[in-house]
Amino acid sequence: MTRNGPGLVEGRVVIVTGAGRGIGRGHALEFARQGAAVVVNDIGVGNDGSGGSDGPAQDVVDEIVAAGGRAIANRSDIATWEGAEELVRTAVTEFGRLDVLVNNAGFVRDRMLVSTSLQEWEDVVRVHLTGHFLTLRHAAGYWREQTKAGEKVNARVINTSSGAGLLGSVGQGNYSSAKAGILGLTLVASAELARYGVTVNAIAPAARTRMTEGIFAHLEKPESGFDAAAPENVAPLVVWLGSAESAGVTGRVFEVEGGRISVATGYRHGPEVDNGARWDPAQVGKAVTELLAESPAPEPVYGAG
Repeated sequence: MTRNGPGLVEGRVVIVTGAGRGIGRGHALEFARQGAAVVVNDIGVGNDGSGGSDGPAQDVVDEIVAAGGRAIANRSDIATWEGAEELVRTAVTEFGRLDVLVNNAGFVRDRMLVSTSLQEWEDVVRVHLTGHFLTLRHAAGYWREQTKAGEKVNARVINTSSGAGLLGSVGQGNYSSAKAGILGLTLVASAELARYGVTVNAIAPAARTRMTEGIFAHLEKPESGFDAAAPENVAPLVVWLGSAESAGVTGRVFEVEGGRISVATGYRHGPEVDNGARWDPAQVGKAVTELLAESPAPEPVYGAG
């Protein structure tokens, strides 16, 4: 990581959860390179959420500081009320403010639905969906108080969904459901927090990480040239979304992979038919058949067929 003068987010204070490795690490390093002070949150668990270590978060902080940036490690459990509250407090106490929240932390416990245990369901939903809500809840509370105190807020939230949340993924019912929930949370938050000067967007990234090593196993890291599967490719979009430049963008979902950025359009109101009265069940089939004929075919679920 090398700094070359003022960057896109110079002087802003950023929280990145799950920032010790992979995509989150890329976010933290690029935010710092672009001039932000970064709270590097990571509890250092394994890919399935087990264990824990100070190492990953501190390693990223050390890299940032060695390059002349500002960063502090934080090991709060963001899926608890107290942990999320402490994370936001850390940013404000250490750096004087909070401008950007990047929700990235998570792990997977993949299983077909007929084999998924209640614990596997709850653990994945807890870290992804509940973890997003709690950090967002405490950050939003901070920004609301700033607004009430007469401060001008120009804050950003970037949530992390997935292609699994957009389209579903076979063997990942728990993960797909949590990531789809994050999309709904993003839409609601973008509408509710606009009055406080906060934009809220989501990304659905694809990259080579511990969580996707099986999917990207066929894409070996090239010896030279552009590595399209590298996790740090996601960071430029996220840093821009965290900047003052992105003020007019909110409630949107972006897919990002390698050098590609696209906007996911999601569900929209489509063709309809109004019977003008209560339907007879025997008539519904014909109406639905006609409606489906006017509608585009759905995108296939990842791993289906």
